[in-house]
Amino acid sequence: MSSSNLLWTPAEERIKQTLLWSFMAEVSRRAGRTISDYETLYRWSVTEKEAFWSLLWDFCGVIGVKGARVLDNGGDIEHARWFPEAALNFAENLLCSREDGPAIFSKVENSVVRELSFNQLYSQVAGTAAWLRQVGVQKGDRVAGFVPNIAETIIAMLATTSIGAVWTSTSPDFGTESVLERFGQTAPKVLFGVDGYLYSGKQIDTRHKVAEIARTVPSIEETVIISLLGSEGSAPTIPYTEVAATANSGVIDFEPCGFNDPLYILYSSGTTGKPKCITHKVGGTLLQHLKEHQLQSDIRPGDRVFYFTTCGWMMWNWLASVLASRATAVLYDGSPFYPDPLVLWDYAEEKQVSLFGTSAKYLDTLKKSGVAPVEEFSLAPLRTVCSTGSVLSPESFDYVYQSIKADVCLSSISGGTDIVSCFALGCPILPVYRGEIQCRGLGMAVEVFDPSGRPVIGEKGELVCTATFPSQPAFFWGDESGEKYHEAYFATYENVWHHGDYVALTERGSMVIYGRSDATLNPAGVRIGTAEIYRYVEQLDEVVESIIIGQQWQQDTRLVLFVVLRPSLTLTEELAQKIRQTLREKCSPRHVPQKILAVKEIPRTKSGKIVELAVREVVHGQPVKNLSALANPEALASFADIPELQT
Repeated sequence: MSSSNLLWTPAEERIKQTLLWSFMAEVSRRAGRTISDYETLYRWSVTEKEAFWSLLWDFCGVIGVKGARVLDNGGDIEHARWFPEAALNFAENLLCSREDGPAIFSKVENSVVRELSFNQLYSQVAGTAAWLRQVGVQKGDRVAGFVPNIAETIIAMLATTSIGAVWTSTSPDFGTESVLERFGQTAPKVLFGVDGYLYSGKQIDTRHKVAEIARTVPSIEETVIISLLGSEGSAPTIPYTEVAATANSGVIDFEPCGFNDPLYILYSSGTTGKPKCITHKVGGTLLQHLKEHQLQSDIRPGDRVFYFTTCGWMMWNWLASVLASRATAVLYDGSPFYPDPLVLWDYAEEKQVSLFGTSAKYLDTLKKSGVAPVEEFSLAPLRTVCSTGSVLSPESFDYVYQSIKADVCLSSISGGTDIVSCFALGCPILPVYRGEIQCRGLGMAVEVFDPSGRPVIGEKGELVCTATFPSQPAFFWGDESGEKYHEAYFATYENVWHHGDYVALTERGSMVIYGRSDATLNPAGVRIGTAEIYRYVEQLDEVVESIIIGQQWQQDTRLVLFVVLRPSLTLTEELAQKIRQTLREKCSPRHVPQKILAVKEIPRTKSGKIVELAVREVVHGQPVKNLSALANPEALASFADIPELQT
């Protein structure tokens, strides 16, 4: 990678103000040697992993008893146990501040912003936790949320985890069948639902969905209704306002939990079968998020952190954890383009956001629309922009620095639901290079394996992790034998976590993502990452978005590209040739699709990721195993029985 791709370098004064700089000084003091750059710190964190995670606990001020032992069975990644003697409570660490400052800002489209102080948050959690105890929720029980990204959702989660119960959630735009596939496996005792939500100015009533979920999942004993649209819940549901006002002592009785006890159940997308119920640990989630917030994102007390997310995406869990760093969680629910494309930036300016998080697709859409927040807002406190969900193209890197803010750390991050955190992410003391994720996360022994399983640098290969880390899932809920868990991560390489991303590690320690391994194209035996193709095709003015698959054809694989064009445009042979020529010049002749077809819409998961595998199955006449996992399953009809793909 050329140094000419350098986009931003942090000023020395800024570097020395970061929490990461303070942490390096503490490591230097304890390790008895000077550590003054990220690469040296990273190497120490993965070679001395027990010392690193133990020091991180102390540096971040984790509330709880750490215990003498840091790691048991550390040589067996799949079965290692971190901090086996520890006792702590997740909610207690997130409610560590009792100040009058804002803990949460919550906005739903055009509504007035609601504010909760840390004291008000604590009070509502205390009432909700008291009610949960009254109805019989105990440590280890599951509590589910069919909820939008609002303050009440964080309150319900904190109340649940304060008593050692397990929180699991989906977004209210999920279809009922999708929710039943998830909650039906994890058997919650209590359901928090919402009467509806807003999207693009429209009110969507969800009371019928809540009623069906409560009726169909036999484990649900109580249902609480949050009134977002002003609708009254009917018996036997209980209004959230009554729950939060439950009489209590004013002091939350935080239940001590083990470091490896279950905290969250997150769900895989479910596009290849029933969703996996990925169960995350109390201590692993907390410690990993503290590291990513304070060291990798430089989130400090008083900072205001925004991430555009829903409660069906792991970034909601990541966002909620900023409370543990005494920062403010800035919530938004609704369309990011209503009433106009600047709505989120207006909100960020109003609430003085220091970290703005979103998806790569959102940034690309702004770029293609010609929207320039820099012309409307100063965004003075903004230090970090995060992007995830899909690969952030080099052109979108340019867009952020040209059209949002020039002096900002652009942190493209990558990890996922599987680890409720990141393998590769940002760093406030490192430069940003165009199209590259800045670094591997501290304490994460990330490597890239070639086809023979050897680590390589500067070559494309499989993202793996060669040592244990605290935020590995505890297990998959319902997978008593552990077979599904093993198959998901450890069946490819012995005693190595195989993540399933097709990537490259650069000489300077940054990372480039080329797409998911299972979507990687393989024409004539040459592996091609889909992100390489999307990058250049979607730069063309005529193309809104695209999706590419490999179609089995005449004992080989041919590439088939589907494009969504701007309104009123049609796919002419001239435009098809322009696409082919672009890919030939920018990539290689092997990247040129044999077939290019126009479609009206591309299918996506609930979290917005395009689904190459589902399209590939439809093209080959195979059934899609789980249509309910898609946000727009009707879009798949456009890919079935296409005459052009029969010749």
